[in-house]
Amino acid sequence: MSWLFASGRIVDAILVLTAVEGAFVLWWKRRTGRGPAIAEFLYDLLAGMCLLAALRVALSGAPFGWMALCLAGALAGHLASLRLRWR
Repeated sequence: MSWLFASGRIVDAILVLTAVEGAFVLWWKRRTGRGPAIAEFLYDLLAGMCLLAALRVALSGAPFGWMALCLAGALAGHLASLRLRWR
């Protein structure tokens, strides 16, 4: 089990589960009309997944530019979410 953490594969599994969760929440919202506001949810999901991707990049030893790109994506998601909430 420790190889999952050492290789970073655990982050891949969490990213897949997060994508499945996002798809389920969007499906549920369209089906019932209940749940979070779609735009805010997607921006928060983007930010979280970008942070997970940055962790994956760091664990894999990839070049710093990829981590910076992932962190910039997380920042963009957070800023967009904040902008919607402050209206």
